Amino acid sequence: MWLVVGLGNPGRRYRGTRHNVGWEVVDRLCARWGIGVSQQEEEALVGKGEIGGLAVLLAKPLTYMNRSGEAVRGLVDRYGVRPQEVLVIYDDVDLPVGAIRIRPRGSSGGHHGMASVLEALGTSEIPRVRVGIGRPSGDAAEYVLSRFSPEERPLIREAVERAADAVETILREGLEAAMNRYNRRAQVLSERV
Repeated sequence: MWLVVGLGNPGRRYRGTRHNVGWEVVDRLCARWGIGVSQQEEEALVGKGEIGGLAVLLAKPLTYMNRSGEAVRGLVDRYGVRPQEVLVIYDDVDLPVGAIRIRPRGSSGGHHGMASVLEALGTSEIPRVRVGIGRPSGDAAEYVLSRFSPEERPLIREAVERAADAVETILREGLEAAMNRYNRRAQVLSERV
């Protein structure tokens, strides 16, 4: 079973913010595959189902971003998922709005939610899908909690779709195939900015 985790913050106040892009991707996967993420377990909203014939547990931590690892650790322990089968989706200020990038491992890159996951699981061998939200010109904390501009919204909607496609590709074909398919497009987007 794969555990697919979208990072974000609970509550209406954070809906549609840059920091909640991970939640949006999980919501998109839920809609595509008819999986309800409404059961509360281990400080997360979870839903079990299948994506492309593979068993998955979709999760949205309720711990707030900086403590995401607590929920992920609880789910890993409860379901016996190996860290390499935890796929984390989150926002990234180092990518232009709308770009996505897939990595099989690495540091948190300064993202507090991902740092919490890495610390809780005790390894950097955690696959991830990063969704670009653009670089802030001012205060980073304020920026990630802001909403997308009307011009950015179509780009982020398309990125959420592509990120959901990327998750499906990772599950069906593996990380290498997904990186070859989606990371090239991110490079092209970065060069245009």
